[in-house]
Amino acid sequence: MPLSQLPYWRLSGFYFFYFACLGILVPYWSLYLKWEGFSPSQIGELTAILMGSRIIAPNIWGWIADHYDRRMRIVRLASFATIIVFSAIFIEQSYLAVAIILMLFSFFWNASLPQVEVTTLQHLGEDSHYYSKVRLWGSIGFITIVVILGNLLEHFEPDIVPTALLFSVIGIWLFSLTVPESAKTAHHQTTSLRTLLKRPSVIAFLLVCLLMQASHGPYYTFYTIYLEQYDYSSSLIGQLWALGVLAEVAIFLVMHRWLPKFGLRNVFMASLLLTTLRWI
Repeated sequence: MPLSQLPYWRLSGFYFFYFACLGILVPYWSLYLKWEGFSPSQIGELTAILMGSRIIAPNIWGWIADHYDRRMRIVRLASFATIIVFSAIFIEQSYLAVAIILMLFSFFWNASLPQVEVTTLQHLGEDSHYYSKVRLWGSIGFITIVVILGNLLEHFEPDIVPTALLFSVIGIWLFSLTVPESAKTAHHQTTSLRTLLKRPSVIAFLLVCLLMQASHGPYYTFYTIYLEQYDYSSSLIGQLWALGVLAEVAIFLVMHRWLPKFGLRNVFMASLLLTTLRWI
């Protein structure tokens, strides 16, 4: 699809609210759980539920989308279900209730992004290297919410976090209503999972992804609490989270030039090296 015909702002709006939701969950959800009186081990377990469902949910929703070929319809239904499920957090905050709510919330919430990613790339067609110009609005959404919420937490209790999260999920649903289905693509011959997993390149890629996610686990779950224990203010914590994502925005602005020039593999390898240096 020519870029002039791309539903740019509708797709960008979806990414904005989806990653705004992530910008609430990653820095501030553990802070909210701590305020609710959960222990560090319980906070870790509840966060693991959020992450664990990401192993199962995208595969189920992807299978459904491939069979019914209505990706945006699935996103709309799942996003609306996310709103209904998460609303229960305002009724019950026991450990078991929160665990069930987070499990269902994550199951439906994780239906959205993979299907929108496919839809975006299908809309872009041969111009897929321009994907970063759409995706950067997700990073802008993340930055916006972490800064705003960080400043609000200077004046309000952390019980505003679920409210902010609910409004972000509503934004996801509203923008999902505006994104059109992409043109259907020809069905290609599929390869069995067992065959794919025998490929050394696939094994290496999955191992890299596993280690990358593992390295971010403590960061996503406890970094905000860690900074709070060293008397960082909520507004400064939000600014520090935003700083990392500002770098992401800068990269997205030039990525459509880098990919054709340097190649996807070289950019990928460079990013892994920089991530290693980041943790060091």
